[in-house]
Amino acid sequence: MPDPNGFLRYDRRLPARRPVPVRISDWREVYPPAGEELIREQATRCMDCGIPFCHDGCPLGNRIPDWNDLVRTGNWDAAVESLHATNNFPEFTGRLCPAPCEAACVLGIAGGQPVTIKQVEVEIADAAAARGFTPRPIPAPSGRSVAVVGSGPAGLAAAQQLARAGHAVTVYERDDAIGGLLRYGIPDFKLEKRHIDARLAQLTAEGVRFRTGVHVGVDVTAEQLRAEHDAVLLACGALQGRDTPETPGRALRGVHQAMAHLVAANRAVATATTDAAAERRLARAVLPDGTPIDAAGKHVVIIGGGDTAADCLGVAHRQGAAGVHQLDLYPQPPSERDESRDPWPTWPWVLRNYPAHEEGGERVFAVAVQEFVDDGTGQVRAVRIAEVTVEKVDGRRVVTVVPGSERELPADLVLLAIGFEGTEQQPLLEQFGVARNARGAVDARDDWQTDADGVFVAGDMHRGASLIVWAIAEGRAAAAAIHGYLGGVGALPAPVGPAAQPLAAR
Repeated sequence: MPDPNGFLRYDRRLPARRPVPVRISDWREVYPPAGEELIREQATRCMDCGIPFCHDGCPLGNRIPDWNDLVRTGNWDAAVESLHATNNFPEFTGRLCPAPCEAACVLGIAGGQPVTIKQVEVEIADAAAARGFTPRPIPAPSGRSVAVVGSGPAGLAAAQQLARAGHAVTVYERDDAIGGLLRYGIPDFKLEKRHIDARLAQLTAEGVRFRTGVHVGVDVTAEQLRAEHDAVLLACGALQGRDTPETPGRALRGVHQAMAHLVAANRAVATATTDAAAERRLARAVLPDGTPIDAAGKHVVIIGGGDTAADCLGVAHRQGAAGVHQLDLYPQPPSERDESRDPWPTWPWVLRNYPAHEEGGERVFAVAVQEFVDDGTGQVRAVRIAEVTVEKVDGRRVVTVVPGSERELPADLVLLAIGFEGTEQQPLLEQFGVARNARGAVDARDDWQTDADGVFVAGDMHRGASLIVWAIAEGRAAAAAIHGYLGGVGALPAPVGPAAQPLAAR
């Protein structure tokens, strides 16, 4: 039984972040490991509700009250088993997911303090990692083969599930290393890459084969993939960045998509040593053509208010930016949930302060870029912005500029972090006979198959840019569908269906 008074005896507490002057001098994670006493205390706050809405907040269906109580009683081995029963990679989700489960926690009703579910999760996962992830015994081969195209969380989750069911699985990745956005899109201060490497060792031991530097549709055709495998899963992500081509000055040097900056910075960090000074010196980012895309000594303007923008902010600090402005089209959100707008247990629109925000920079709300200003040589020197109001008319967003509010911000580097338009248009789509829909995603039937028989889709490529928990959930569900398609014995877990959506007010 849980402690019925735990949430009364203990307040919500998170471990202290590493001091700002220390952490911006390197690329290591912001949070140090939490002590066992703190984590057991926080797990004790879980009431094991009669109806645990946190289960519905998380698409994976994580057994949150179960592993909270196991941590409370010190049964860490059982907590690890309970966590892994629904989540292949809790060390990823515990670091990267914004925790819709916490928004759905019963303790969060009426502005209360939800359980620190995400922190408990990552500590359980790290405890398991410290002992080494034990590979599952390789089962008897099914004689069936599956190709997984893309090695992000959806592809890796599906690969692990299918390999554990006895199928021969090969993961194809066009980049030079496995991990997708986990590897080159997420900065190390949020996810050190050793966590990915530890899981890849486990998957390899379980029989998953990895082929890097293989661009499906270019280096190997869809026809070849079909000839070699009995089923194909497309899990290529949603990497087509939203742009503003109509904004004057967009073609100036120094104006880039945010992901170009993040990928270049991650590649630079991957070559750096563990020496802090050397890290700062070596992590100077350039684009594949050699164009510098480094924030060192520059005035940086980041356009966008989400996770990607915050990642760019943290990278700019560590690269030594002279100053950073982060622009958001929308007004500043409230600090607490507005029950009339976002009733519990739905995901609330509130002001989210990421660790990068306490490291410096200025956030500017309710503004829109009017022009990227030329310095006379084709290089951006400033961004001209104006205050705006945003409202919905007949379901469409209408942005109105406030007269006389225009001003300039100095800018040597501008990063567009304004979202994604779906999966990239690439040769493999045409070769498989699969088309993107109006949202830039690839539709799936009820059995997770695309319009092409035997070709399945999951993750951001299917639902558009979304949370890592949705990617893993879709990867697991698509794996279950593939297992059935191949005539596999028994059934694999399928936490979501292709049409599943997050909790929403009706």
